[in-house]
Order: sequence, then C-alpha cells, then structure tokens
Amino acid sequence: MTNFDDDFDLGSMNDFFGDLDKSFFNAMPKMNPMKTDVTENKKNYQVTAELPGFKKNQIHMDYRHNTLRIHAVHNVSRNVKNNKGKVLRSERSMSNVNRAFYLPNVKFNKISASYDGGLLKVTLPKAAKKIDNSHRISIK
Repeated sequence: MTNFDDDFDLGSMNDFFGDLDKSFFNAMPKMNPMKTDVTENKKNYQVTAELPGFKKNQIHMDYRHNTLRIHAVHNVSRNVKNNKGKVLRSERSMSNVNRAFYLPNVKFNKISASYDGGLLKVTLPKAAKKIDNSHRISIK
C-alpha cells in the first residue's frame, strides 16, 4: 500500500500556489470608503470627510430621520488616447461613495457645510429638544 504523501508532494504544490492569493488580491483595486471623522461637543456635531477628486456639484447630502447621508459620484473619462504609448494599468474610472451617520436632534435649518481641497466639513448644531426633521444641505 502506498502512502499518498509519498506519491504527491504537497510542498511543491504550496511552492506553486504559494503567493497566488496575495498577489491576486494586492493587484485588485481596494474598496476604500470615504474616510470620515465625526466629533461631538455640547453644541454640535462636526463631520469631516475626505473626498479627493470630487467637485462640489458631485456631492449630495441630506439629513433625514436623525441621519446625515453623504453621497458622491464622479466619472473619469477613459477616452484619452496617447499616440506615444499604451496604457499598462488603469485604475481610475468611476467613484461612487456613500456614508451615513446617525446624529440625533439636529437643527436642520442651521446645518452648514463647506468643501475645500478635497475635505468636506459639515457642522450640525444640536437642538435643545428632540425634533423630527429632514433637510437637503447645500455646500458653500
């Protein structure tokens, strides 16, 4: 009776497939949601989100049911041709990011937002009492 391990060298199979999974997954673009900081003090919430490469008109925000929602979409054109070379790798095409943050009891008519240098900053003043509100937020 022969031993399977003697006839089939598992070590050589590990050598063959060894780093396949690492190189395969490292070559794939990483899913990277918008990096966001949320802070709270007695008077308000402050949300700072990284949205590099987006234009202000590509960012939509609203506040409904005690939740701030941020959605940003942009599409980089792939129709650029270069007669001097060929594209070896193209990772930029479309970005579609969404985040939502539960931030209760906000004065929706006092929410302010600004966007500069790829950073979205949103200030949400707290209400003295619990209120139910919904409001689309414009960015300055």
